[in-house]
Amino acid sequence: MALTTLDPRTALVVIDLQAGIVGAPTAPYPGPDVVARTAELADAFRARNLPVVLVRVSFAPDFSDVPPGRTEAATSGGSRPEGWDVIVPELAGHPEDIVVTKHNWGAFHGTDLDVQLRRRGVTQIVLTGIATSIGVESTARAAYEHGYHVTLATDAMTDLDGDAHANSVAWVFPRLGETGTTEEILQLLAKTHS
Repeated sequence: MALTTLDPRTALVVIDLQAGIVGAPTAPYPGPDVVARTAELADAFRARNLPVVLVRVSFAPDFSDVPPGRTEAATSGGSRPEGWDVIVPELAGHPEDIVVTKHNWGAFHGTDLDVQLRRRGVTQIVLTGIATSIGVESTARAAYEHGYHVTLATDAMTDLDGDAHANSVAWVFPRLGETGTTEEILQLLAKTHS
């Protein structure tokens, strides 16, 4: 579905743009490009007094809060470098932003994200971040299930695998909301929130 509107109370929700993730090899976009586009969106949202939510993933030093369960894929346990879970400087440092720490793929389960959004009257979210098919898609699915209108900034997200990104954008996201580029979202934001 093409991008049609942004609700009066729309929030930008940024997934895992943190030190230990943005430098990973990604496709189709490099992490720094995703950060730059997201920062542009964040500035536009802040200028209109719309909420910006910075979601980061973090775990206890002993990884006691890593989700349990058996999987066939290797888990991401093990040591992390100091500061790997710090929000990138291009987005950090705005006291009005909401920071949510998650311990799962999606930003809703086990966090106060839904409460933070509902207290502010938010009915729609615009999603950006890394990785498209993991944290972003999981959050989009939960947002849809929580009754939010979902918009996905497809050039302000990227994945560890280009095919996984393409699959989410082509097949999953159209079932959860509307997609658009950063520029399209900025234009619609200027038009509907001037």
